[in-house]
Amino acid sequence: MSKRVTTADFRRMKQEGKPLAMLTAYDYSMASLVDAAGIDAILVGDSLGNVVLGYDSTVPVTMDVMVHHTRAVSKGVKRAMVVGDMPFLSYHISREESIKNAGRLMQEGFAQAVKLEGGSEVADNVKAITDAGIPVMGHLGLTPQSVHQLGGFKVQGKDGEAARKLLEDAKRLEQAGAFAIVLECIPHQLAGAISEAISIPTIGIGAGAGCDGQVLVINDLLGMFSDFTPKFVKQYANLKEQIVQACSSYVEEVKDRSFPGPEHVFNMKEEELKKLY
Repeated sequence: MSKRVTTADFRRMKQEGKPLAMLTAYDYSMASLVDAAGIDAILVGDSLGNVVLGYDSTVPVTMDVMVHHTRAVSKGVKRAMVVGDMPFLSYHISREESIKNAGRLMQEGFAQAVKLEGGSEVADNVKAITDAGIPVMGHLGLTPQSVHQLGGFKVQGKDGEAARKLLEDAKRLEQAGAFAIVLECIPHQLAGAISEAISIPTIGIGAGAGCDGQVLVINDLLGMFSDFTPKFVKQYANLKEQIVQACSSYVEEVKDRSFPGPEHVFNMKEEELKKLY
């Protein structure tokens, strides 16, 4: 597909058994590179709180921050669907507030969809947002905005009761109008069962190959963020070492005055130079 990826493409790809590939991006330059790689969707995740802003959770991330980064990403994308994360407390207070904040990511951030965390407890607001014409991607399992309530970054849905609740939540989000659901850090057997039980695509992160697609944080994939590496991450490059080495070489050449060299400077005519004196 050379045209812009849409929610209809998500549905079609699930029906045809074609896996969806999604990555995060947080700025114009990275978004343009990820888009050029042929990705189906780019998530402007509130994970930027961790990998860009240095917070220890996503909770401090605000709507203004999300709008700012979503707009930057959108400017660098031609094909992929851009999904903007709705941050902590931006969709919990009321239906009106939820619609308003989701609308900001569309109008000011130029996103094609929004993502929010939670199941049955947010389903009414999901319906309100979708009724307003805004596509919603759900997020179940390990929901980072609720990390303090969950007692840390732990695998969810490991016992029968918790698994049943996640399955019910997935069905409830589908009924509310969500076009896809991210499943994070749940047993792969449960993720597979949920994927079979609902007609909308599931996007896994630490949820196994039985999902309809996968998502990773770009900084993890490229080996640029080493504060913590989850078990489910596969590093496709180690840019951290390359970046540090490149910057070290720059420092060395500046210190020994080998940079800038003759090929990096501009010249003026000798007669013009003499006019300075």
